[in-house]
This record gives sequence, C-alpha cells and structure tokens, in this order.
Amino acid sequence: MPIKVMAIFGTRPEAIKMAPVIKALERDGRFQSQVVVSGQHRDMLDQVLAYFEIVPDFDLNIMKKSQSLSDITVRIISRLTPVLEDQRPDIVLVHGDTATTLGASLAAYYQKIPIGHVEAGLRTWDKYSPFPEEANRQLVDALSDLCFAPTPESANNLMKENHLPSQIFVVGNTAIDAMKYTIQQEYTHPCLADNGKKKILVTMHRRENLGKPMTEVFQALALLAQENNSLEIIFPMHKNPAVRLLAQKELGQLSNVQLIEPLDIFDFHNFAQRCNLILTDSGGVQEEAPSLGVPVLVLRETTERPEGVKAGTLKLVGTKKEVVYRETLKLLENEELYRKMAQAKNPYGDGQSSQRILEVLFQHFQSKQATLENPQLVELME
Repeated sequence: MPIKVMAIFGTRPEAIKMAPVIKALERDGRFQSQVVVSGQHRDMLDQVLAYFEIVPDFDLNIMKKSQSLSDITVRIISRLTPVLEDQRPDIVLVHGDTATTLGASLAAYYQKIPIGHVEAGLRTWDKYSPFPEEANRQLVDALSDLCFAPTPESANNLMKENHLPSQIFVVGNTAIDAMKYTIQQEYTHPCLADNGKKKILVTMHRRENLGKPMTEVFQALALLAQENNSLEIIFPMHKNPAVRLLAQKELGQLSNVQLIEPLDIFDFHNFAQRCNLILTDSGGVQEEAPSLGVPVLVLRETTERPEGVKAGTLKLVGTKKEVVYRETLKLLENEELYRKMAQAKNPYGDGQSSQRILEVLFQHFQSKQATLENPQLVELME
C-alpha cells in the first residue's frame, strides 16, 4: 500500500516551498499524495497553485475580512478535523511557521496522526520576533515526529531543545527546489526595462514592521531615489491596505519608484535574478536570493536564517531610516563589498531537498512496518 501523505498549507510562501515536495510525491508510486489548503491567503495562494498545477483535494476556505490570529487557528482546527477523521493519512506534512501550520499540527496531534515539519529548527529565540512565527515554529517542532531541518544550524537548534536525533534530518531548503521550476533565462517584463539603471527590488509586509518602522524604510528609499536618478526601485506592494497606504504616501510621487501589484512566483524569481540588490523583511527571500547571486539587506532586527548572515549573502540592517539609507548606498557604490556579497556561497541547499524528504518518509515507514512485524526488533530498539 502506498504511504498516504497529506500536505497542509495556506499561505503563498508555504505553497511555494511545498510545491516541489508535492510534485515529487505525485511522481513517486511509493506515495499517495493529498493536498489540503486553508486559504489563509486567497488570491496569492491560488496564483501559486495554478502555476505549479496543484489541485487541492480539500479547501478549508477559512479566509474572511480582518481575520485575527485566533480566528484563523480556531477555524483551521474545526474545519480540518473532519477531514483528518475521514482520510486518516499516514502522516501530515506542514511547513514553516504560519497560523495554518500551527492549527494543522494541533489538529493532527489531537487525532494522533504523525507530523512531519518541513523547514524545522529555525530560531531567533525571541517569541515576539518575528510575531507570531517564532512561537508557531517552536510549538510545531514540539509536536512533530519528523523534523526536516534546512541546515545543520537548524538541526543543532533542535538538538538544544532535546529533540531526538533520530527525528532530525538535514535536507536543505525546498525554496531552492522551487526555483528549478521558475527561473527563465530569456525572461522579459515591462517593469524591467534595460535602461542602464541599477535596480533595487523591495518587499516589506511583516506585522512588526507596520507603522513607524515601515515609514522609516520608505523614507530612506525615497531619499535614495531622489538623490540617484540612475537608480530604480521596484516595490511589489503587499495586499495589506496599511502597507499600500504608507507606500503611496512616501513613494508614490517619485518617477524612479515603481509601485506595482504583487508578483506571482514565476515573475518574482525572475525579477530577483535581474535586480542588483534586494531589500526585504521576508524569510523566504533570504533563502532564494543567494542562489541568484543577489545581495540582500534584511529589514529586520533579528533573523531565523543566521546561516546567510554568516555566509555573507545577507546583512541585517533593521528599519532605521539612516541605517537603511547608509547600508544601501554603501552596497551600490562599493564594488568590492557588493561583489563579496554577490559571490558568497549559498548555505541553503542544492535543489534536491524534496527528494531527500521523500527518502526519509519512505525509510521511516519501512522501519515502522518492520518493527510491527518483528517483536524482537522492538525489544532491541528499546
């Protein structure tokens, strides 16, 4: 009998990173793949599903206007529970640190269904930074039976928390796998005119950056744009109205700033490859950009991806106006510093993470079956 693997996710970043795992499961006769989406993001999630040609088996459709974290978590548990009771998968796969990830893990745990956590072990060790992701990922790891850590450092974090070594597997990051589906060498786009200007790609949306931190970053970008006509700033605006209002206020009148709609995953990866520099508060972008040789300035005070900082592909700059301005200008003007960041080795994997996850799943259930059939083995393992 194939191993029934149920992947559950609900946001655009989760979908991007779970898509290559799901595609690998679909091609492998050892597994029966099922997909459940929560709809925590709706339009942005559906874009990714369409691009990767993934049709969910179950859509919990929890999205509603002005939903709180409590609303999301409660609705996921209540709507997912009947699905789990009916389908009884051999294992549930969740990803990362969203409210969907936490709610799905709790629902699976309550049904005593094993949990595999893709991208396990990321830590800032501050439960409010990022909020609520840091607490979510720690709670999910505590519930998980198999922890798929992207790097040795993530695995070491799990060991510090007394997770069993037999449950921890370093597999790389599936974000790198996803880029094999998206990068196109002959890519063109109207917003990427070959006009000789240096291009900065900006993404910013995190809850903790709303308000003053985001305003200061946008003001730094405005100053850079005003002082450097040879510079072009491209900001795909998040759907959050608060982000859009601030962006329009601080950047909307500048001719060399493009405020555009969110990019689908195909466009975003190709934009990233063709820009000179990325400023972001996103976690996923911190992993993707190093594969493209593009330096990243991280608009956060902490990061759960310290490997990139140590490797030199990322630099934490926070959100203070003067710091963002200074560090961006420094990279644009100092060719040696720029080259050093651009050529730093990517610590996040080789594009084979999905296949490693499948092999761990298969070996896990093979060993489990052997244990059930061989009581002597149980005794030895004890």
